[in-house]
Amino acid sequence: DGAAAAMETGPQPATASCSAPSHPSTVEDDFQFILCKRCQQESPNLKLLTCLHTLCLDCLSENKPVGQCPVCRTTIPQANGIPEMDNVLFTNLQARLSVYKKIRDSDGPSCSRCRGEAAAVWCSECEEFLCTKCFEDHQWFFKKRNHEARRVEELRSESAHQFLEDTRKPSNLFCSRPGHADQGHISSIYCRKCEKALCCSCALLDSHHAPFCDIHSETQRRQEELSTINQQLKQKRSGFEATYTALQNEASRLEEAQREMRELIRQRVEQLVQLIRQEEEELLGLVEARQEQGRRELARELQGVEGVLRRMEAGELLVQKMRLYATEQEVMDMQPFIKGSLEELQRLQPPPAGNRAQPGDLAECRARLQAL
Repeated sequence: DGAAAAMETGPQPATASCSAPSHPSTVEDDFQFILCKRCQQESPNLKLLTCLHTLCLDCLSENKPVGQCPVCRTTIPQANGIPEMDNVLFTNLQARLSVYKKIRDSDGPSCSRCRGEAAAVWCSECEEFLCTKCFEDHQWFFKKRNHEARRVEELRSESAHQFLEDTRKPSNLFCSRPGHADQGHISSIYCRKCEKALCCSCALLDSHHAPFCDIHSETQRRQEELSTINQQLKQKRSGFEATYTALQNEASRLEEAQREMRELIRQRVEQLVQLIRQEEEELLGLVEARQEQGRRELARELQGVEGVLRRMEAGELLVQKMRLYATEQEVMDMQPFIKGSLEELQRLQPPPAGNRAQPGDLAECRARLQAL
């Protein structure tokens, strides 16, 4: 009805009271799925991989290693790493979203024909924005065709999802017979035997094609088939999700066990270090005690030997001086005493080396160190 009214009266300029709603901030977020999965950019050359990831041709050309999906590492059957299937759905959605962005732009789209005036109408058949004057020419030229035309103001008030749904139109399928597509033979029949779209002429004249069905019925059947498979995959996905969760839990347990073992090793090593340090202090104290005892024993022996040597030295000096300077009376008075002292010195013997106590014996320390 809106298109018919536009054809009859033509679009009217928007009044000052009509203000365009603000652009939803979630439009880009809602349609991230149409971008290249790797570079997250729009591209007219989107390829659909067997793993159902979509990548642009540039990312596939730079992909390393060649022959693997850079997202999930699934093998790409083609040797050059470039799939043959184009993701025409995402490419067309990008084109339609670009139209929607022009409509929602603050300045609004300009006429696709005269390039000067602001667009008032968008023709979904021609995919062109038209000003009022160009729209009148358009209506006159296509007066025998039912082109759907809608006001730009009406489209501006729609959400992106609603715009894409409203602008989704059935594409004309051409006959699969060579040469018929160039001649514009529109197919409305589907041959289930050869799985091809046919025009009415081919379906009636060629007896090899059978059975037939409506092409729209076939597209609907394929949609339902995909939905059925997708539903089955949803049921199967729960098993994979459970396995994925179990593997994640196992990885977490392994990580926790590793963390606990590392902590236990640190604690035990720290305890061992403390024990070794304690043993070190005890051994050092024992060494110090043994050394102190050895020093005292040696000091006593040295003192005793030194005393004997000094007594011998004094005796030698006294005997020598008496021979030189003593009178007979002095010899008679002092000789018995000196003789007794010298005889006592003669009886003294240095302590044998074998019986002498070994000062600073560290045998116990060496044994404990070896045990440690």
